[in-house]
Amino acid sequence: MSRRRHRPDARDLHGILLLDKPLGMSSNKALQMAIAILRAAKGGHTGALDPLATGLLPLCFGEATKIAGNLLGSRKAYLAECRLGITTTTADLEGDVLEQRPVPTLDDATLEAALATLRGRIIQVPPVYSALKQGGEPLYLKARRGEAVEAPPREVDIHHLELVSRRENTLSLYVECGSGTYVRSLAVDLGARLGCGAHLSALRRLWVEPFRAPVMVTMDELRAAAEQGSDAADRLVLPLSAGVADLPALHLDAAAGQAVSQGRQIEWPAGHPRAYSAAFADDGCLLALVDCDEQGRIRILRGFNLPTQCALSPSGRGVG
Repeated sequence: MSRRRHRPDARDLHGILLLDKPLGMSSNKALQMAIAILRAAKGGHTGALDPLATGLLPLCFGEATKIAGNLLGSRKAYLAECRLGITTTTADLEGDVLEQRPVPTLDDATLEAALATLRGRIIQVPPVYSALKQGGEPLYLKARRGEAVEAPPREVDIHHLELVSRRENTLSLYVECGSGTYVRSLAVDLGARLGCGAHLSALRRLWVEPFRAPVMVTMDELRAAAEQGSDAADRLVLPLSAGVADLPALHLDAAAGQAVSQGRQIEWPAGHPRAYSAAFADDGCLLALVDCDEQGRIRILRGFNLPTQCALSPSGRGVG
């Protein structure tokens, strides 16, 4: 989701902020606050975290909003807390209690057998209290009005699902999953397999590919840096190129870089794998996301209009 702010002090800012979203704040509210603090002309987030979730929320500014969709579809990891014995209307701590059931004695083998059924490519039914749209309207709005809502099942990828710890009727789980996964639904499905019901009681997003070891910035840290001036705040923003670090880098010479920046097709450089790649100019500036067409030429899929000075700052961070 992206927004452009029309304000007199707004400025062009290009890059990615790895925000540690606070508890109780919606992703959209976090985006609006970061835009205001950084005085960014344009910004967007890369897939909402529920208000009761914390952790990594990459925020894209300026030209970086063009790769928000890439990050939205990336693999993600979470630390999830699952409370057994209670089901709720929203599948998490925020909803009304639907049912309470006794939790049976569960040994490690029983828990592992249940978790094993939820790994790999599975069919999942998203929560009705979700931002998925039906008839152009989010399901949660229909559910809040008391309308009968059915979320269509879909396939999702659960790459890792492991028990981290257990405290009475609360399980701590490590979840690594593909795009479109609802961890709330995983909690519900696990409770159903264990025969006692469950809901998600806490959730923290640990990483989003390609940011597997993110240095997150809290909202308080962002405010404090902005009070020192825009330069200090900008040093917390990663360059756009950090968001495509998992792609092969196609380094072009001056002539080829100029052609790509002008949208012209040229021959694919010899020796470079013909794969979806991030194309860089000879000064290190990210130019475009490209692939190779059937004629062996560079096909531009997404071009970037970045300032000439777009390399990393000496601190290791920077703006595009």
